[in-house]
Amino acid sequence: MIEPNDHRDGSIRPNAVIALSLHHCAFSPSQGQQVLNVVCDRLLTPYGLRSLDPSRPYYIGKYDGGVGSRDRAYHQGTVWSWLLGPFIRAWKRFYPEKPLPIDWQPLLDHFQHQACVGSVSEIFDGDFPHAPKGAIAQAWSVAELIRHWEDVAHTQSV
Repeated sequence: MIEPNDHRDGSIRPNAVIALSLHHCAFSPSQGQQVLNVVCDRLLTPYGLRSLDPSRPYYIGKYDGGVGSRDRAYHQGTVWSWLLGPFIRAWKRFYPEKPLPIDWQPLLDHFQHQACVGSVSEIFDGDFPHAPKGAIAQAWSVAELIRHWEDVAHTQSV
């Protein structure tokens, strides 16, 4: 990321995952694998991808407090489930023979027993235990899970 003053910010964010998931991708196979390995290590949770690496000083692991506090946390560590869609597409492109490194059970349990049953919450805390937050039903998160349902179903007994 480049800040307004042209200072480069080396923060690890999910932006590259979206680029890796596009049909016309400019990353080489080794670059794509390197990015995905870092994402697995720093951003991947059982509920989606964090919006910022927890090691950054401005990471906010809990989405709570007043409006201002929640607004600051929104893109500073909060987990977004919809980002699993681009992650899956990128993983299948750069690691076609390797299984997805996702434990689906916590997200499936959330889908079946928490917030709005049969849906997925908008966001989750970046910190464990990744409590569901925001809207109790988020269409784009559900859409990404439906889009990749075969991948989910092949790894779980649902």
